[in-house]
Amino acid sequence: MSERITTLIEMPGRAARTSSSQRIAAALRDLAQPLRNALPAVLALSLLLGIWELLCRGQGAALPPPSQVVADTWQLISDPFFDHGGVDKGMFWHIAASLKRVAVGFSLAAVVGIALGVLIGQSSLAYRGLDPIFQVLRTVPPLAWLPLSLAAFQQADPSAIFVIFITAIWPIILNTAVGIREIPQDYVNVARVLRLSPLEYFFKIMLPATVPYMFTGLKIGIGLSWLAIIAAEMLIGGVGIGFFIWDAWNSSLMSEIILALVYVGLVGFLLDRAISLLAAHVGGRTRGSGGR
Repeated sequence: MSERITTLIEMPGRAARTSSSQRIAAALRDLAQPLRNALPAVLALSLLLGIWELLCRGQGAALPPPSQVVADTWQLISDPFFDHGGVDKGMFWHIAASLKRVAVGFSLAAVVGIALGVLIGQSSLAYRGLDPIFQVLRTVPPLAWLPLSLAAFQQADPSAIFVIFITAIWPIILNTAVGIREIPQDYVNVARVLRLSPLEYFFKIMLPATVPYMFTGLKIGIGLSWLAIIAAEMLIGGVGIGFFIWDAWNSSLMSEIILALVYVGLVGFLLDRAISLLAAHVGGRTRGSGGR
């Protein structure tokens, strides 16, 4: 009898320990999966850095090896927030200035581009009139617009923002227009039968159907915006990651150029991921609202 009572007393403790161990095992499994996914990238990066180190370690190498890059730029890496006035600032401030210009220019391009894409997607007359113009203008290289924008705005920042705007807007327009034209005719017929208002048609039919196309244009646009601002800042000067790269080149500071390129790549990757997450969120919301 006493053994049975002891067993009954110990059972909740054993169950709690079992449940706790199961939770720990599940957490370890969840942690192991991202590590396994990241392992190939880590190995490839380690191999690349190793080859780079071996090729550039000798005397007379054109580029510094990774170890020297880290040693030469450690102050910039360890203190990205310093501000000594003028353009003598840490990497954070240069990247922040570039991102500010990109945010303004890309936001304007997104609003105008989506509106024009909807217009030429819905109206065959607007398509025939505007599409040839868009096809010609989108082939103009981004930096070719810079002298014109400098002449028009007389200031560096508005000129750089215009270059971002005119670079990013074309893929947004064209992809949005394609999405509008790809809306199934059955959807349009249902909207007519239900007598949806233009606002209801936009949110219940048009937006859910065009979100994948629209965000494809936005992803391309944000990448082009980031490329354009780096190139534009090399010419307009001032605080910005593009100017930082050009100033380092003029000072023959190759390690600083390499560090800046690493930051440029990382920021570009994060911008792309941010648009992808926004696309997934908006797509889920529009599908839900469309279902209702």
